[in-house]
Amino acid sequence: MSSVSTRASFTAPALALVVNAFVWGTSWWPFRQLEALGLHPLWATVLIYAVAVLVILALRPRALGQLLRTPVLWILVLASGTTNAAFNWAVTLGDVVRVVLLFYLMPLWAVLLARLVLREPLTHHAAARVLLALAGAAVVLWPAGRSGWEALPLPRTLPDWLGVLGGFCFALNNVMLRREAHRPEEARALAMFVGGMTVAGALALALAGSGMVTPPPAPAPGWVAGVAAMALLFLAGNLALQYGAARLPANVTSVVMLTEILFASISALALGGGHLDGQLLGGGALILAAALLSTLSGADAH
Repeated sequence: MSSVSTRASFTAPALALVVNAFVWGTSWWPFRQLEALGLHPLWATVLIYAVAVLVILALRPRALGQLLRTPVLWILVLASGTTNAAFNWAVTLGDVVRVVLLFYLMPLWAVLLARLVLREPLTHHAAARVLLALAGAAVVLWPAGRSGWEALPLPRTLPDWLGVLGGFCFALNNVMLRREAHRPEEARALAMFVGGMTVAGALALALAGSGMVTPPPAPAPGWVAGVAAMALLFLAGNLALQYGAARLPANVTSVVMLTEILFASISALALGGGHLDGQLLGGGALILAAALLSTLSGADAH
């Protein structure tokens, strides 16, 4: 294969991943607008993905049978569903920049999951990426003015935990897309959107009794139109994700998707959804350093 064709085969999937990163990186703002209209982000996720499921079934009705006949795709259902429920809720509740940094501890999770699921070798470079990602997480999570056990750099708030959980599940989602790249695209897409609908719905119902999640408001033009627009954007973004993730190594996918940090940070700082201080900059720099190592190893592979 020529170097030109090799670069072309790398560029198109990478650009598709950037499209997905932009959709996700800026999605916090419409989710907050929907919440201001009374629609909790979990219910918003349910409705957005329900619309996408209906669109896929209308265009590719065979996808349902393919999903039902392929049990392994239900791992993708759970991974994608947990990713979306956790991330969408976290960026609505917490500081967007902090949540996205914790979400994108992808070099760490991708190395471990690629080893377990794809049997990719655990090299010295991979170990270095793990250490850098862990160091970055420690800096981001380091609590100021605490001692003893309370000084450990661990997630302490709901947005922190949701960010970490969502990032782990997103890494699993990307690894599974790579592993099941031979499956029909419509089946993989349906699995991801069914997951977004069912996991968020189950969580919303489970938390409704405690008052943590309020029921959806009566239909109104504002939030109904917002849900429809978000469904189309997420459909396009997730199709771009599965196109790119199925054609690139899992660790390279994780690195390209780090552009979401850029999109999320710029939009959050511009629109008042987050802040950036020395601690976040330091931790983010270490996480991005781990990403750069992944980029170099991914470039060598191509």
